[in-house]
Amino acid sequence: MAARSYGQYCGVTTAVELIGERWALLIVRDLLVGPRRYTDLKLGLPRIPTNILSTRLKELQEGGVVRRVPLHNCGLVYELTPYGRALEPIVLALGRWGFQTMGDPQEGDVVTADSLTMALRTAFRPDAASDAEYELHVGDVALRASVRSGVLAVTQLAPPAPPVGGRPPEGEPDAVIVAGPGIRRLIAGEITPDEAIAQDVLAVVRGDAGVLEPFARTFHISPLDALEKEDAA
Repeated sequence: MAARSYGQYCGVTTAVELIGERWALLIVRDLLVGPRRYTDLKLGLPRIPTNILSTRLKELQEGGVVRRVPLHNCGLVYELTPYGRALEPIVLALGRWGFQTMGDPQEGDVVTADSLTMALRTAFRPDAASDAEYELHVGDVALRASVRSGVLAVTQLAPPAPPVGGRPPEGEPDAVIVAGPGIRRLIAGEITPDEAIAQDVLAVVRGDAGVLEPFARTFHISPLDALEKEDAA
């Protein structure tokens, strides 16, 4: 049940009433990565008040977006229903749209494992992807991004993954990349991989720096002006 009604008979209105309350869409974003315990969600959204998290979870359950289920060795976890999972392409498209005006991070802005995972999924281009294993470090977050036959799988390495996460990756990655927020400029195509290294945007601390070229092709979001030119053509 929505906290507020806009009093309009419209699909957009219904969607906003279900997921438009503050923090609701970020809860959905994190649950798109995988089922989470209440404590996992709180850790992933450090600024959310506990009463608001509880309220949003209750509203999302009542709206049929989220359900609470028992999971072996984890107790009760929250997961998206099929109706909730149908939000994935919408959330990814919204992420690409918001990417255009992200700018530089503000003081106190954090990157979490789930937000970085969704950022990689947002920027992933299966049509341009090359098979590779990347280990990406941004701040305290470390992920393994595995690309095989146009399919992306992301595994959390650090902080320690929630017990409901996937299995730890096996084998050595093709490259270990340490990056700052400026990696956004590489993904946007504003700088080349060579420029990213020269400007200390990122560093390849293990493996071949040549993998940055396929990385930049695999994870890319075109600027809006480029999209407008494509439409005009």
